[in-house]
Amino acid sequence: MAHNDNSHLSGNSDSMRSQTFARILFISFLLMGIFSRIWQFGIVPGDLHQDEAFAGYEAYSLLHYGMDSAGYRFPVYLTVWGSGMSALNTYLMIPFMALFGPHIWVIRLPQVIVGCFSLWVTYLAVRRLANETAALCALFLLAVSPWHIGLSRWGLDANLAPGFLLFGFYFFLRGLDNSKYLMLSGLMYGLSLYCYATIWPMVPLIILLEFGYGLISGKIHFDRYLFLSAAILGLLALPLLLFLLVNMGVIQEIRLPFLSVPRLVEMRASEVSFQDIPRKLTRLWHVIKVQEDGLPANGTEEYGIYHMGTLSFFVLGLFYCVKTTLEHWWKKEYAPEFILLVQAGAGFVQGALIYTNIHRSNMLFIPMIIIAAMGMYYLCSLIDLRYLALLAAFYLVQFIGFERYYFTEYREITDYYFCRGLKEAVEEAVSYDGPIYYSRGQEHSRILFLTREPVTEFIDTVEYFNYPSPYLVAKSFGRFSTDFDVTAPDQNATYLLSQNVDLSAFVEQGFILHTHGFYTVAHHPDNDNTR
Repeated sequence: MAHNDNSHLSGNSDSMRSQTFARILFISFLLMGIFSRIWQFGIVPGDLHQDEAFAGYEAYSLLHYGMDSAGYRFPVYLTVWGSGMSALNTYLMIPFMALFGPHIWVIRLPQVIVGCFSLWVTYLAVRRLANETAALCALFLLAVSPWHIGLSRWGLDANLAPGFLLFGFYFFLRGLDNSKYLMLSGLMYGLSLYCYATIWPMVPLIILLEFGYGLISGKIHFDRYLFLSAAILGLLALPLLLFLLVNMGVIQEIRLPFLSVPRLVEMRASEVSFQDIPRKLTRLWHVIKVQEDGLPANGTEEYGIYHMGTLSFFVLGLFYCVKTTLEHWWKKEYAPEFILLVQAGAGFVQGALIYTNIHRSNMLFIPMIIIAAMGMYYLCSLIDLRYLALLAAFYLVQFIGFERYYFTEYREITDYYFCRGLKEAVEEAVSYDGPIYYSRGQEHSRILFLTREPVTEFIDTVEYFNYPSPYLVAKSFGRFSTDFDVTAPDQNATYLLSQNVDLSAFVEQGFILHTHGFYTVAHHPDNDNTR
């Protein structure tokens, strides 16, 4: 429990009827959050996003061949698409893939595990910041958050960043009381660097501000655990520093039997810049206010990131945290609220440097939800804590509505973006001998993962339409190709066609057509050889 001797957030643990009641609420909120993240897991959304497919294929290739799709052995950053992808998500998939095989639900396991642990760690962190009741408010708000539920259910590399930043934040709070935990904080902050490249400038900012405040407040001392935590963080950051030097042309790429520091085809260095900051901040405010970014895979327009009403509680919580921090600053007392403000502040700084969408700015939303919970509890402590029950009912109504929408209407919307039916269509197509032509837009990453294409064959045979490019599009590899004339189909080939392809030529030539979701497999009966 935290301090806050003169605040409304301190010493109010007795506002709960008993520790038993608090424990029941904790278990109920936690189970509710976990259930909403694992119900129909691996089915909704379905089938595959192109980025999670590539991450899964790299995990499969590293597990079975010891190299990624560009031929690098255990790279610190993946070279997929030409401009790369963060690697931690892929490496976390490998143990599960070794146990269960390369299934869609398997490549999503790391994300759902981190998402569920984030619920528990949020509760633990806020209990240290304030008290049991505020911690339950934060756990509840995150458990019902549409953004966090959706984030936990599919395997985008960037989706891991909020969880690992949260873990680093929590262990730093603990490390201020017991320096042994600073080592775990250094580990989590170091691993967060392998979650998403746009947070690279933010992690040093967070660490410097938190470390500086720890020194000023007298909570951090120079002991062996501090130096060990710095060593852990430094060792984790070093490969990425080398990666930047390689891709800036300062040093040559590094290829070792157990580690590679690759050179990308093109590096998207301009994604984080000081240019056009007013426009970027306007975009950030738009996303925060309307709680959607126009990308259905990132969330729902109807229910947003954190539900209606939460932004108002965030503003109130921000006022409380700033006020409390200033009060303790003048008294030369430690205020853990400042550490929380650092987390949120770094998210806003990031939003000023990038063109925001929800997954690009996702480091901001857990701190915002925690601050909103603090504001909710602060308001009710000024009036009557029994109003928390009414607020919980208000959010539960929204949560129930979201759950119904997510597994029905929203599922139908995202089916297109996650290519429903492609898995079954690919399974049928590869059952036939001969070349396979597939429509542009299906992305070669999905084909690679679903067919378990040997990475050595892919490397030897792949040709691209647009090499070099930060977004490479494969023209052909192995027996797959996207270079075909839809008006003159080859009867010796099998076709994997998107729903927008004109099928009249296939019908005229007597192809057998089987539809799977949004895809059609066209196969001629004269070519009846099956594998």
